Amino acid sequence: MKQAERMENRIRRVEAWDERQYMLDENYEVYEKEGEPVGAASLHYHNFYEIIYVMEGEFASLAEDKIYPLHRGDFLLINRNVMHKYQPVEKKQVSSKRIILWITDGMLERLGEGQMELAACFQGEAAKVCHFPVYYEELLRGYLLKLAMSQVLDREPPGTKQVMDRGYLLLFFSYLNALCRVGEYFSTEELVGNPLVEQVSAYIDGHMEESITLDRLAEHVHMSKYYFLRKFKEMTGVTVHTFLTDKRLIRACQGLREGKNITQVWQSCGFADYSSFLRNFKAAYGVAPGRYLDFYPEGTAPRQLGRRPLEK
Repeated sequence: MKQAERMENRIRRVEAWDERQYMLDENYEVYEKEGEPVGAASLHYHNFYEIIYVMEGEFASLAEDKIYPLHRGDFLLINRNVMHKYQPVEKKQVSSKRIILWITDGMLERLGEGQMELAACFQGEAAKVCHFPVYYEELLRGYLLKLAMSQVLDREPPGTKQVMDRGYLLLFFSYLNALCRVGEYFSTEELVGNPLVEQVSAYIDGHMEESITLDRLAEHVHMSKYYFLRKFKEMTGVTVHTFLTDKRLIRACQGLREGKNITQVWQSCGFADYSSFLRNFKAAYGVAPGRYLDFYPEGTAPRQLGRRPLEK
């Protein structure tokens, strides 16, 4: 068997229908998916960064309120706590093969050792698409493939894989950040806005502390309530209530990290009472708000994040 084939057989793969949106490792994870990504068909978020590299075919992702069309060779960079999902494109249900990299802010800080801000490539926008010259694309692709390998040669001593991975990660993000400082490498393909999601998201952000009812949201987007609920679920894969709750939970976590007390947090996020806040928070993160920072210090990847919050 050729060396390339042996490497291909050792690539860590995850099934396209797999819905997992948390890391198995607390620092980073790299794997390959192939086929229509039905496992990521509902809006979700996580507090680590995500990179999707399209190896073959086409792909589209909805991040916040914009749809990002992706083609072979594109890199999609998604910031932390950004609501996103796979977005089917009409008449273009093209299967794709892609490598997905998840990494925490803490891991990038440790790799940079205070000399390089390796998370800079994600900053400024919810998401961005990059397409690099062939040489650099192949360079980055090579690092990702090495990271996605489930093991190195059997004769290597224990710990070799971890040491090598840190080197590949440092090289990958060093090149990526340097390339992202060149504006011409960002995709010039026009992004497709999603007016409904944009209007709903902007309204929630502007009225977070208030009691936001489904009737108010439907009125804001000039739709009947039941048509609005059906249309929003069709576009995003989640209910309006889940979308609203997720955005409130993201704001709550930010408040906890800023040192606000729990009462300030749940009131500023618009929960009806502490009981409702506690129930939804524990459903999403697996711990009470008061223990959140103990379980999930800055830069770590919670395994509970991504579970659907309660509907009622």
